[in-house]
Amino acid sequence: MPERSETTPKPAAAPIVQAHRALLESLPFADRQDFEDATRGLVGRREPNVVTAQDGTVLWDNASYAFLQGDAPETVNPSLWRQSTLAATDGLFEVVPGIYQIRGADLSNISFVEGDSGVIVIDPLISKETAAAAMELYREHRGDRPVVAVIYTHSHVDHFGGVKGVTSQEDVDSGAVRIYAPEGFVEHAISENVYAGTAMGRRAGYMYGAALARGPQGGVGAGLGQTTSTGTVTLIEPTDLITTTGHEEVIDGVRIVFQMAPGTEAPSEMLFYFPDHKALCAAEDATHTLHNLLTLRGAVVRDPHAWATYLTETIDLFSDEIEVVFASHHWPAWGNERVVEFLTLQRDLYGYLHDQTLRLLNKGLTGPEIAEELVLPPALENAWSTRGYYGSVSHNVKAIYQRYLGWFNGNPATLWEHTPVERAKRYVELGGGADAVVDKARASFEAGDYRWVAELVNHVVFAQPDHAAARELLADTYEQLGYGSENGTWRDFYLSGAVELRDGQFGTPTETNAPDVIAALTPSMLFDAIAIQVDGPKAWDEKLSIDVVLTDVDERYRLRLGNGVLTYSSAAQSGAADVTLTTTRHRLPALAGGDLTADGLARAGIELSGDAAVLGRLGAVLDPGDKNFAIVTP
Repeated sequence: MPERSETTPKPAAAPIVQAHRALLESLPFADRQDFEDATRGLVGRREPNVVTAQDGTVLWDNASYAFLQGDAPETVNPSLWRQSTLAATDGLFEVVPGIYQIRGADLSNISFVEGDSGVIVIDPLISKETAAAAMELYREHRGDRPVVAVIYTHSHVDHFGGVKGVTSQEDVDSGAVRIYAPEGFVEHAISENVYAGTAMGRRAGYMYGAALARGPQGGVGAGLGQTTSTGTVTLIEPTDLITTTGHEEVIDGVRIVFQMAPGTEAPSEMLFYFPDHKALCAAEDATHTLHNLLTLRGAVVRDPHAWATYLTETIDLFSDEIEVVFASHHWPAWGNERVVEFLTLQRDLYGYLHDQTLRLLNKGLTGPEIAEELVLPPALENAWSTRGYYGSVSHNVKAIYQRYLGWFNGNPATLWEHTPVERAKRYVELGGGADAVVDKARASFEAGDYRWVAELVNHVVFAQPDHAAARELLADTYEQLGYGSENGTWRDFYLSGAVELRDGQFGTPTETNAPDVIAALTPSMLFDAIAIQVDGPKAWDEKLSIDVVLTDVDERYRLRLGNGVLTYSSAAQSGAADVTLTTTRHRLPALAGGDLTADGLARAGIELSGDAAVLGRLGAVLDPGDKNFAIVTP
């Protein structure tokens, strides 16, 4: 791996500059309504808006985006520059009397609804530290109101990770604070951050531009928000699960009507309406961007048909009286007519993508072909709230194709392809060798065909990772593709790839499989998380059994390792296991810590009886994920 250093970014090339000028002519940049909405109701700001850990480490720095002023420079897509300028607008804002929102304190928003005696907190950001800073800003201007409830709109970490910055486990356990979440929240919040969490975290470093310097040639924002904070991720499990649309709660005198929306932007999600305020919290189902149907960090493909259907239901339920919509990202919209139009455009956006992708795939087009052919209708193409700043038409169409037909495009030539490295070696040989391929690619670079250069030179880098000219040309290519991207996460991916090619690995800056998340694993989820780590070939000949006894919940499990697979059952078993672990449900997640020695288990409050060596044998075949795996090199 090359030694990390800092290189100087290069200017935008002529084809990128020309494309930006054309975009300035085609989109309604004179429309300033969003700028009015993003600053409406400002109460106060943190100066500077920087959050640090106790040791001084910077965890959040919205002040680093102060350069987002005036006209877009040549190195940033002008539409993305506009969006980033809006998303970086920070402070405490009054949505309507009694509802306040802090924006620009993390990737997501945190909202506060004032009740009779205290305050309800909605979506407490990613990190404990940023949430605590937001709470302090709110109380500075609105008084020291106690938190009486927390609402998680959905199961993504930027909507629950900072919960211990606004309340404590003790206050929840005592009943002083209730935590509301949609049905399925715990399962989905934990599984997403644990099962494939290592890979997602590594890719998220690219998606949010973690290694990028802030500035016109680096990180300008991710479209949905600026970037992610890097503080302490926490979790307190819900006390109350919402299961049905129309369910009403009165929390500290505040009436709330809930609408379930599972399988939309998150597997577990809900919207809710405040009748006395005529205000809708749209969670993350209606924001000022085309959202992801398959996020670039990786996830389960989302259902655009369900998404559109639930937004239709939202309109049917609340459009007669609604006056404001606010969400877990971006800024609100006010006025019944504007709110309904906003929700309608969002609904039509996901419905159109779904239906037209299905129409074209039924004509035999593949995902990449549909992505090139599908064009949004003018009403959607020219609305700022439907632009592809976070999701994109291109990768969302491919996601819909994947959802219905999977990875295989039907062409047998793609059924059994070589690995990327082996394909690369053959393409390079076919092209006359690495130097010849790079020379041909340079001509394409000068012609502005960056997509082709990326495909061509990527083969050289995978065939010969140390080919300096190929690495530099590929980095230059990614840089230009980044400069041209309207989508914030595309820009981050391209520019992050350039950073790694030039300066070396930057790893995984933010890890979501934090101790609080691990501690919330159910026994079955914990066993699944361990099973995922078993090195199958290494465990082929290993046979062992473990009983786990949970004394506080009167549960018993038998784990078996055989044929390279770790399985478990809660049914009654005949015969004794090789070893028995006795503990409580609360202490069981200590097994995920990796110290399976008798002393380590004893320190964790887990009693061991039987053959202690069995646990060492299990530990010997576990293969944890690599949070620094290669992305732009083999």
